[in-house]
Amino acid sequence: MSYTDLFGLRGKVALIPGGGGGIGATLAAGLCEAGAEIAIVDRSGSALKKTCSLMETEGKQPLSIPADLTQKDEAERAVAETVERFGRLDIIVNAIGGGAGKVLFDAEEYPETEWDWIMDLNLTTTLLATQAAVKAMIAGGEGGKVVNISSVRGMLGINAGYSAYVAAKGAVNSLTRQWATEWAKHGITVNAISPTFVDTPQVAMLLDDPDFKAGIINRVPLRRVGQPGDLLGPVLLFCSDASAFVTGQILTIDGGLTATQ
Repeated sequence: MSYTDLFGLRGKVALIPGGGGGIGATLAAGLCEAGAEIAIVDRSGSALKKTCSLMETEGKQPLSIPADLTQKDEAERAVAETVERFGRLDIIVNAIGGGAGKVLFDAEEYPETEWDWIMDLNLTTTLLATQAAVKAMIAGGEGGKVVNISSVRGMLGINAGYSAYVAAKGAVNSLTRQWATEWAKHGITVNAISPTFVDTPQVAMLLDDPDFKAGIINRVPLRRVGQPGDLLGPVLLFCSDASAFVTGQILTIDGGLTATQ
């Protein structure tokens, strides 16, 4: 293989749960441009339509799947529809997550309902979608790529009421290593990216507060807030043959934040 083809995804099929979100849409469009056929899963029909329009300019016809991936049968349906449409599944990028700043409580008082919601959003969706996808990859017999989106909060505590979120992302990190170990025999690699705060519509109101934004920037050595595009290169690495001998890794994308901890 030519080194110029290492990051190419031509002939591959990628499933992007959460592809209608600020991060997921950027990743879906980037993988499409790299040559992959794309299936996008999201609860929001309008978000799905918007993301699909980004890829139609590349001459692609992405598959749009409305589904709730906190439900096992919905996850299995999304994978089945992807395989039915494209004939295979090679990549899953788990881009569902977030919600942390909406449910902040002292650790000793963290409510069970909010705990369950954060776990479902950030962990259960990753578990169910990946299980269904990997079964299809194993059946296909040609290996595959699993990419999880974690957070620096999976490695670092914060004195701000994030108990459920740090637990969920810490679990994603542990599952990344465990899955990499178990699925290596099938030729499936499993890796994760671990970003710090990323500028998306979900956090726009927070970034509109100049004091909040300055607080983030002052903690990041590169002195800026992360952008969705900052995640695309690392995800493309983990989805492509450029990372053929890389598995079980969590790559931090944080402008140097964790280097200061």
